[in-house]
Amino acid sequence: MAERRATDNSRGTCIFRRRVIALALLMVAAQPAWAGPPFQSDDPQPTDYQHFEIYAFTKGVTGEAGQSGQSGIDFNYGAAPDLQLTAVLPYGFNNPTSDVATSGVSNIELAAKYRFLHQDTFGLDVSVFPRVFLPSPSSVGDAQPSLLLPLWVQRDWGDISAFGGGGCQITISGGARHSCIVGGTITKQFLPKLQLGAEIFHQTSDGITLPSTSLGAGGRYDIDEHYHLLGYVAHGLQNVSETGSYSWYAAVLFTF
Repeated sequence: MAERRATDNSRGTCIFRRRVIALALLMVAAQPAWAGPPFQSDDPQPTDYQHFEIYAFTKGVTGEAGQSGQSGIDFNYGAAPDLQLTAVLPYGFNNPTSDVATSGVSNIELAAKYRFLHQDTFGLDVSVFPRVFLPSPSSVGDAQPSLLLPLWVQRDWGDISAFGGGGCQITISGGARHSCIVGGTITKQFLPKLQLGAEIFHQTSDGITLPSTSLGAGGRYDIDEHYHLLGYVAHGLQNVSETGSYSWYAAVLFTF
């Protein structure tokens, strides 16, 4: 009888341990995947409360008409639960094949991301991320201010995440030019420190540039909890000769 009790206790302990391990694995799998940069589509998850995310980035597009792009700092702060404040300080360049190359401070961006729906209660993370583009003080960028009004959503399944959405950018000028963007991204955590993803992205015409569609791939490698490497490249699918054959993004991300 004593041996049987001991055997039952041992089995009970083993089952308990298995349940604990299964629960721990489930909790790890349920962690939301990293989203947003380096992709063009954004994600609805704000920077954690009282934490910082700082991207030292460079991005651009190249094609038959030449090259253009920006380098700078993308600063994000978790100002409150579900609220992220953002400031982007870019230095832009234009290198057209048929004209003189120019460079200078481009359109400074100020934004606030607010997540108002959560996966655990609604099934999706949903955020608004209004973004103001200030007039460029140089010949690089847009001389008129503009406002981007997007909505971003996300759903996670363990190590797979799908996010995207879109919105319209309103240019404040006498001959107002407006355009809209829409995009979707799927990412997967392949290794503990490596995440890869694919994206399709579209932008309508603003009355000056033609509409464009691109298919891209990107990834993130975590050096440690504070330093991360991000990269992205996309191939144009629509009006390529005017809007660019390839675009890219690369950044070092600091989190603390």
